[in-house]
Amino acid sequence: MNENVNDQDVLLVADKKNNKLDVVSEIGKDGKIKSVSPKPENETLFLKLDKQGNVLENFFSNFHRQYKDPTHFQFFKVPANMVENITSVLQEMIQHPEIPSNKETFDMHRVSPDEFSTKQDYKPIDESRIDWKQLERLGVARETLEKTGSLDAMLNWGKSPVLIPITPKFDEMTLRTDARLSFREIEGKLTVAIHAVRKSPELDRPFFGIHFSDDDKNNLLKSNNAGRILNIEFPGQQPTPAYISIDKLTNELVAVRADKIHIPSEIKGVSLDEKQLQDLKEGKAIQLEDMLSKSGKLFNATIQINADIRGIEFSFDNQNQKQSNSESANKELVIPAKLGGVDLPETDQSKLKEGGTIYVAGMKDREGKEYNAYVKVNPDQNKLGFYRWDPDKANAKEVSPDEASKTQVAVNSDGKTNEATKSVKEPLNAGQTKPTEAQEKKNDETKVAKPRVHKLQ
Repeated sequence: MNENVNDQDVLLVADKKNNKLDVVSEIGKDGKIKSVSPKPENETLFLKLDKQGNVLENFFSNFHRQYKDPTHFQFFKVPANMVENITSVLQEMIQHPEIPSNKETFDMHRVSPDEFSTKQDYKPIDESRIDWKQLERLGVARETLEKTGSLDAMLNWGKSPVLIPITPKFDEMTLRTDARLSFREIEGKLTVAIHAVRKSPELDRPFFGIHFSDDDKNNLLKSNNAGRILNIEFPGQQPTPAYISIDKLTNELVAVRADKIHIPSEIKGVSLDEKQLQDLKEGKAIQLEDMLSKSGKLFNATIQINADIRGIEFSFDNQNQKQSNSESANKELVIPAKLGGVDLPETDQSKLKEGGTIYVAGMKDREGKEYNAYVKVNPDQNKLGFYRWDPDKANAKEVSPDEASKTQVAVNSDGKTNEATKSVKEPLNAGQTKPTEAQEKKNDETKVAKPRVHKLQ
């Protein structure tokens, strides 16, 4: 057997149906435990347990999520370099668990899945508990929450992922503002919490008993994370280690208890060494390379615990923006064969792929009217940009059709108006910025003088 396993353990599993002991290799994608016989030739397939126990913690975390009856299995931890001999002994003992000496030996090696489960099973919010009238008083409809993906997030005890327009009323006054919403349980009653937008984070005021140092403030303003664990003082509780971050949408300070954050030993295919694990647990940012995205592509990112998302945040320095478990930066942009109904030659498609600019004439807007535009890939947004002038020859920051079609597309596709054409009830044509003679005549014909009404004395 490989000498490198001398300081490692492996996990034995016994199905209570047959009590046969095998070595765990992994939990498969189908949720089934995969195991192999404890033979030296299978050593490369064994699930190895390091001294820190992170592999074991990850295994049982997945195990609890995937199995409805975890008690159906028994687990035992034994040294990897003695697995074959110890397994043969335990295999005989497991047939007679009532013998005290056998039980004592089992207890020495037994691993209980409950030791790695949360103290309280997570439960999403029962939708029947929502006070919809309270949301209505805020001017928030169920449809708004569903369309923005906020309802699912809020039912899982999170904030709405976007700002929601709210119109709360106070006596005779109505306030119109944007806020993130969440559900909170207060004295057994579910209520709506409003996370209002602040002009800036309040870093000079005490936050749960914490006075931020200059380094804390710099870290929060630079990365939205304090970069270390701080002891916060919840009302009526002892000081509690916590991560602190800034909600980027509202500038609200957010804290989450450190023991509520699970940090895996492997992130997107990259195993963390002991220093990386320790730095991450302490709230520091670390750089990881060659992580594997869901699309099968490798990418690099800075990762750090973020209290607002209650998990690991991915920061892509090359785009100067944070993305929470987001892989949009790794999606390959597909160049279409048609734009606005116009066939693109292969030469134009290739030019776009290589970062060049093309000019497309005769595209149609939503009303079927033709317009022209310069087209180029916008790398920051990972999509095609439509410009009113050549972006290679001018500082073209606005994403819109070219000048000739600017008014037409704004009116026909974007629902906008301008003073000259606001009375025109039909789609505008390419280059049109004011009504035609026929349109003006038609508009005059539709105007009907209102009769004068005389009040009776």
